[in-house]
Amino acid sequence: MEITQLPVHELMEKLQNKELTATQITQSYIDQIQAKESDVNAFVTTLEKQALEQAKQVDERKENGELLGKYAGIPIGIKDNMCTKGIKTTCSSRMLENFISPYNATVVEKLNEENIISLGKLNMDEFAMGSSTEYSYFKKTANPWNLNKVPGGSSGGSAAAVAANMVPWALGSDTGGSIRQPSSFCGVVGLKPTYGVVSRYGLVAFASSLDQIGPITKDVEDAAILLNLIAGHDEKDTTSVKQEKKDYTLHLKDDIKGKKIGVPKEFFGEGINQEVKENLEKAIETYKSLGAEIEEISLDVAQYALATYYIIACAEASSNLGRFDGIRYGYRAKEFHSLKDLYKKSRSEGFGAEVKRRIILGTYVLSSGYYDAYYKKAQQVRTLVTNEFEKGFQKYDAILTPTSPTVAFNMGSKSNNPLEMYLADICTVSVNIAGLPAISIPCGVDKEGMPIGMQLIGNKFEEEKILNMAYAFEKVIKFRENYQPQFIRK
Repeated sequence: MEITQLPVHELMEKLQNKELTATQITQSYIDQIQAKESDVNAFVTTLEKQALEQAKQVDERKENGELLGKYAGIPIGIKDNMCTKGIKTTCSSRMLENFISPYNATVVEKLNEENIISLGKLNMDEFAMGSSTEYSYFKKTANPWNLNKVPGGSSGGSAAAVAANMVPWALGSDTGGSIRQPSSFCGVVGLKPTYGVVSRYGLVAFASSLDQIGPITKDVEDAAILLNLIAGHDEKDTTSVKQEKKDYTLHLKDDIKGKKIGVPKEFFGEGINQEVKENLEKAIETYKSLGAEIEEISLDVAQYALATYYIIACAEASSNLGRFDGIRYGYRAKEFHSLKDLYKKSRSEGFGAEVKRRIILGTYVLSSGYYDAYYKKAQQVRTLVTNEFEKGFQKYDAILTPTSPTVAFNMGSKSNNPLEMYLADICTVSVNIAGLPAISIPCGVDKEGMPIGMQLIGNKFEEEKILNMAYAFEKVIKFRENYQPQFIRK
């Protein structure tokens, strides 16, 4: 197996056994980026020269007997909405096209402390608003399994780069499914942690009460390792939760006998692709064979989750993006004749259509006369959704659903139909509304060979349970051993 196809835990073994050096590993990924980036378009900024210099320094320091982080010399890709000191952080928007952050996000600091090597910043839907990575100002990312299809979004660059073996793992952000849905489309593992487990300091905000940073990896063990590295309380983030440090890898076991899994019937009804449904039913049978107890349940508030999510997310986006006005931050129009005209032109020219759509919707639901009817009502429904999940977790260890109602769709097929695009998030948004952890893992492919994702939702701060269940399933179906992206155009 080629170096770039190995998961991080296997790369680590080879580094420790001196079968590979950090320079060899980094060079292999740079070669893969140079070979595949023109097809996939996963990166906004590549850091090939800096990455090689860092790798050589790591090797030299190891030779000198210096104590470095356990994962020193392992490369990574970072979604381009996480601040990186001295490197562009664009959010894939014209508004921040030339913004160079003066500081690092907390997650980036944690990776730097481990001497993990950044290969670059990864493409995304502008300001994380989208489900296909077609709303980037710079480029459209393609799905490595079929280059005519989308990789999902908004962390499409992160998922595509991992699937294409251009990075061994990556960081994404998830506001309504933006880690899990692209992971499903690209046949990789995506973990959205409990809200507050990973610091949001230095993450450019979309919807502050929903956003969460998390790992996108080749397998479940790597997801647990990366969560270990980035989780933890941060005084710079007031929503960061204080809890005892956990080692999530300790819970990766094959034995899930007696675990109870709820399967909500609402997620298997109208709108779910038949092949997705069939693969999920096979996955359920696999869990039964592993000794898990499966029961059909009802989450009757799920039908309101999508509307609730888009009201809350757009309201918060309207507030958060107010600072990008051509004066405080961001792109400034070249020609204007008054202060009001400067604001208007800077924002009109700097933001793309989808961002403007969400700002307008968010401003509307927060406006006088509509606040109670929309935003306040959405927050009340949010409480109902949270309570419904809490009731479910009194009985079940996890809830199993599809990650997405469909496999990856063709580029351009939904980008002009916002409602259809929003429906791509229907299986994932309720998790963010309730602040829960959830993981997407591949469970099969459709007739065209496109990956299908399964979502496991856990109770708050119980990532170890869903990691354990995902790990046990992964060991049985051996997805990565049986399927690999083909970079085809159909």
